[in-house]
Amino acid sequence: MILFSSPLLRWYHKNKRAMPWRDTRDPYRILVSEIMLQQTQVQTVIPYYHRFLKAFPTFHALANAPLDRVLKQWEGLGYYSRARNLHALAKDVVKNHRGQLPRRYDEVLALPGIGRYTAGAVLSIAFDQHFPVLDGNVQRVLTRCSLIEENVKDSATQKKLWALATQLLPKKETGNYNQALMELGATVCTPRAPSCSQCPLRRGCKALKAGRQEEFPVKDKAKAVPQFKIGAGIIWNGNKILIGQRPLKGLLGGLWEFPGGKLEPGETLAQCVKREIKEELDVTVKVGKKVAEVPHAYSHFKIVLHAFDCVYQSGRPKAIGCRAWKWVTPHELTTLAFPAANQPIIAQLLGAIRLPKSQNARAAVSSR
Repeated sequence: MILFSSPLLRWYHKNKRAMPWRDTRDPYRILVSEIMLQQTQVQTVIPYYHRFLKAFPTFHALANAPLDRVLKQWEGLGYYSRARNLHALAKDVVKNHRGQLPRRYDEVLALPGIGRYTAGAVLSIAFDQHFPVLDGNVQRVLTRCSLIEENVKDSATQKKLWALATQLLPKKETGNYNQALMELGATVCTPRAPSCSQCPLRRGCKALKAGRQEEFPVKDKAKAVPQFKIGAGIIWNGNKILIGQRPLKGLLGGLWEFPGGKLEPGETLAQCVKREIKEELDVTVKVGKKVAEVPHAYSHFKIVLHAFDCVYQSGRPKAIGCRAWKWVTPHELTTLAFPAANQPIIAQLLGAIRLPKSQNARAAVSSR
């Protein structure tokens, strides 16, 4: 155990990357960083981290903010359930914990959106409490060093890895040790072409001795990625555009969008747009020309979004397949959070419409 943690900690103190959340012991800031870093690379996170903390520097500030504003600050970072859960968590902390992150593991684990990994990471890094972490990077290090040949997705293997991670925890510097494991996986013990000659754990790594580093961790073979055609309508009524807000639960929950949905077998894209708008908002539109075609990849599927100019004809909008709806001017689109696939459409709309200088400036600032 000592032979594992000691060289790792020495390596970490010498080689760790500079990151803004490593310069603080504030549990709120550490929590924000850990939530943002889930499934997202460090360099992508850093500007969002600074922007988010400037807007919401404390649990109280985040709890008191409307969800639309929180999602706008998160816009572009993806996996929006993280933002919704973080907002709900802040409300819980303010209401039940006087605005301070609790220090008990069971209380942290009970907060919205918090799992075993995040609870252990925040408590160990902020308070140096004795809890392990097990993210993708740590799994890779542990399965290679210990030559664990079972599928890491299996519950029995997960249980085994959590037990091993707990066993290897040093008595001191738990937070630094956990960060060191994650740092090693991110920078040295990488999925492909690991830099084994630079690894502080190379002498005891069973996978290296067997020459099988890239075989671990063992996972199921990747499945074919499904692809879908999506039709969406830019619904005009004079100089206003009708938009809908996605339900809070599910993919892209709480974001605004141009109404539409998946192309069904046997229908054209124009028919798809007309049907989806009727089902979602109970309004009838005349579908015009296609104005944009945007490919976009999500974590488990791909889409091509086909956007059509539409003219509102009849019906009073109702929130049937959406959380809410509103009529907005083109420049007001930049004040709301939209999915990434909608952003090129918004940019195209703003480029085609001549706005007053003050509005152009506002649009430019909001789109950064």
